[in-house]
Amino acid sequence: MTARMPAVFLGHGSPMNAIERNAFHESWIALGQSLPRPRAVLCISAHWETHGTAVSTAERPETVHDFYGFPRALHELVYPAPGAPHVARRVAELLAPVRIGLDPTQGLDHGAWGVLVGLYPQADVPVLQLSLDHDAPGEAHYALGQRLAPLREEGVLLLGSGNIVHNLRLRDPRGGPPPDWAVRFDAAVRDAVLAGEHRRLARVDGFGHDAALAVPTPEHYWPLLYVLGARHADEPVALFNDAVLGSISMTSVRVG
Repeated sequence: MTARMPAVFLGHGSPMNAIERNAFHESWIALGQSLPRPRAVLCISAHWETHGTAVSTAERPETVHDFYGFPRALHELVYPAPGAPHVARRVAELLAPVRIGLDPTQGLDHGAWGVLVGLYPQADVPVLQLSLDHDAPGEAHYALGQRLAPLREEGVLLLGSGNIVHNLRLRDPRGGPPPDWAVRFDAAVRDAVLAGEHRRLARVDGFGHDAALAVPTPEHYWPLLYVLGARHADEPVALFNDAVLGSISMTSVRVG
């Protein structure tokens, strides 16, 4: 019998975390070593948004460098993990009657490979991605996470990759201390996660003015909802990397 896989939300932060051996990268290495080995990874990344929901079916997904202005070493990094089209078909089955697009061209964006290089540096675990429906509210994303929960019993690691606080427009280029609103919002979300207040978390606007600054657009926040949606009521929840770096939070969540 296959053991139930945990579900994990990782604050991915700067793409540079993929190649810098800092505390966040080291934590991803340690996490990969502590997890049961998955049959595949289903990644829900902040960096693949679509109208409607799609799942990647590529046999050999490309490494997508969806950023600019970073060192050459980052642009040249390749993460050659195999795809998992068989799992993609299972995802579409679980999410029916929601219509799921099957995308054979989508590669792995940096929200996926940027953390997977730490989790599975040998790139020997099959990976596929589920897109974020740009037009759906938070409650709908949470509901999809609930419907994906059976994958965990089938050896699939659900991996959300984003940031609880993510506002690049208000980033301090001088690297000063995090603003009060970022610290307050990150703390409020952490408390709600530990308290199991999923309905509140699915409606981020319920956190008031701080939410408007911390989540000016929801794509980095939504991946958290998939991981929480896939949680069984009796499962433990652990927080790690709970750091706020300016206008970005690295807080991460492990379920199970």
